[in-house]
Amino acid sequence: MITIVAKLQAAPGKEGELRAVLAEMVGKVRAGEPGVVNYSLHTADNDPTLFMFYEQYASAEAFDAHGKTDHMRAMGGKLAGLLGGRPVIERFTQISG
Repeated sequence: MITIVAKLQAAPGKEGELRAVLAEMVGKVRAGEPGVVNYSLHTADNDPTLFMFYEQYASAEAFDAHGKTDHMRAMGGKLAGLLGGRPVIERFTQISG
């Protein structure tokens, strides 16, 4: 299993718009991507402008396919002007459990 933790910081005053774009992505992923075990969006308890995706994929192939979807490409375009910096993306491979 592949787990992704992706953190995105909203640009000042853009947290509402960013939240809407990211929430839309959750719906699209859950509606049509095989191999997605979990795809959820969170916000930091101490910083409502910091968002985090927690993603789990059944395989590396499922994760790779996610990155090539139309909705992933479309989200990239929608993020213009909404981010306060580059996303921080960490990939983990399950080794136990």
